[in-house]
Amino acid sequence: MHIKTFVAAAVGLGLVTLSACGSSDSDSGSGSDSGGKGSKTVTLVSHSSWAVSEDVLAAFEKQSGYQVKVLEDGDAGQAVNKAILTKDNPQGDVFFGVDNTLLSRALDNGLFQPYEAKGSDLVLPEYRVDEDKHRVTPVDTGDICVNYDKAYFSERKLVPPTSFDDLIKPAYKNLLVTENASTSSPGLGFLLGTAAKYGDDGWQDYWKKLKANGVKVVDGWDQAYNQEFSGSAGGRKAKADRPLVVSYASSPPAEVIYADPRPKTAPTGVAEGTCFRQIEYAGLLSNAKNPEGGKALIDFLLTKEFQDDMPLNMFVYPVREGAQVPPEFVKYGPKAKNPATMDPAKIAEHRDEWVTSWTSLVLK
Repeated sequence: MHIKTFVAAAVGLGLVTLSACGSSDSDSGSGSDSGGKGSKTVTLVSHSSWAVSEDVLAAFEKQSGYQVKVLEDGDAGQAVNKAILTKDNPQGDVFFGVDNTLLSRALDNGLFQPYEAKGSDLVLPEYRVDEDKHRVTPVDTGDICVNYDKAYFSERKLVPPTSFDDLIKPAYKNLLVTENASTSSPGLGFLLGTAAKYGDDGWQDYWKKLKANGVKVVDGWDQAYNQEFSGSAGGRKAKADRPLVVSYASSPPAEVIYADPRPKTAPTGVAEGTCFRQIEYAGLLSNAKNPEGGKALIDFLLTKEFQDDMPLNMFVYPVREGAQVPPEFVKYGPKAKNPATMDPAKIAEHRDEWVTSWTSLVLK
């Protein structure tokens, strides 16, 4: 998810990140502690959208005795690839942000070691995976969907698209911006959504039509949403000209919550027939220098305190039974009713071949 970047770039209100609010060395008495067995520093490697409330993190650090350090590695796709390349000498102890589109790549490359987190039994059944080995722990979920700029369509008396089929109609020519499926998790999720919709034999023909209809492809979510999309606060400032963007079902509430003054309704909407369900996981890295600290951190991610805190920081949904969903989510960014999904085994079997075909088809 990339809402933290959205907040910082589009509205100027930075969310509190772990790296920004972790206890100082002098506070923890850890001195120059750089991690390792018995260390009181535990390092989380994540994509660039990690965020948590300061008081929630402080309570964990006080209770556990660990100081949390965060290393951010850009988009989820880039972060996963880097983690795999450095797995023999990892940057940290826990990796957060591998999602269901990239999970098999991480598991097949031996990125994680088994650990059954405390609270795993409270994860809603539909989000559980790898239950025989427990190499990853589900942390959050959300829907990758096309967002639209309400003002653009209202001013032109044009009905916003609601489905994948709509996006290839002449009325929406040159209006959509999406992310590169080979480097971006929402871009890959959107590709998988089209494969789920049109099948192994039909998705390429769909993308040929989408390309002919003027779809624009950029490297990552931040550029697509904050620079190219006319409906975002950043896009309005930049006078962006694309009123359709691949983002998240939870992007509209972010536009409301961090606007000043708050609008009564979200300035953006969601084309519900374009959604793909994303689940994000955390795992204990195979060669973690501080595995005990890593286990404590993963346990923390499933606590009710963290799961309740997460939606308004990272704009994702909790996966723990009984966790609270903010009313703003219910009002401005409800989950898609029938999002596209795909069996993880099928993703594993076809993902790389599909991305290669997509790259040849769309980018060349």
